[in-house]
Amino acid sequence: MQKDPKELPLRERKKLRTRQALVDTALELFTARDFTAVTLDEIVDAVEVSKRTFFRTFTSKEDVALAPEKELWAAYLTDIETRPLTGEHLLGAYKDALFAALEQMTDGWERRFLASRSLADRTPALAAHSLHHCSEVSADIVRIAADRLAAQSPGRTELRLLLDLVVAAWHCALEAWATPDAAQQDRAALSRHMHEAFGAIPAVAALAAQDS
Repeated sequence: MQKDPKELPLRERKKLRTRQALVDTALELFTARDFTAVTLDEIVDAVEVSKRTFFRTFTSKEDVALAPEKELWAAYLTDIETRPLTGEHLLGAYKDALFAALEQMTDGWERRFLASRSLADRTPALAAHSLHHCSEVSADIVRIAADRLAAQSPGRTELRLLLDLVVAAWHCALEAWATPDAAQQDRAALSRHMHEAFGAIPAVAALAAQDS
């Protein structure tokens, strides 16, 4: 569970404020113009920080553009590392961890995430970066699950396919939530779409069983 920013030391609060300013400013510039048209110098100048400060927090323009997505998956990975895992209830653990990660996101995360997702949808470099990051996180989660469930002997293939099913349901929920004509795009609406998508998984499993 992430700490409330108000409980952090002053130095850490300042770092968080600077990080948030960099994310907000970068997303505003990328959205107003274009990801490739905005330079790193423009971002740091707008926030009035140095490149050195930027690189203490982010590795690249792609990294800051996808910060909302990476924040969610970082919280998800942390939750999985501490959540009890059993082979019989692994799907539930995967799902519950994602809802828990969503709850931990800071105020305004939805707005930043939608802006970041829109950028990725129209910028091949960002889309590729996002896919690579998702693959890395998935590999880490499968490794954790495999190590924790070694005595129950689940195969890594099964662990990865189960996780991929959860990720696919997540993307279905995102598509419904992020569509321009969506009635609501707050966190509660995203959570409802997630419940609907995850609720369809048993029917998908039944269809797969029919073909086995």
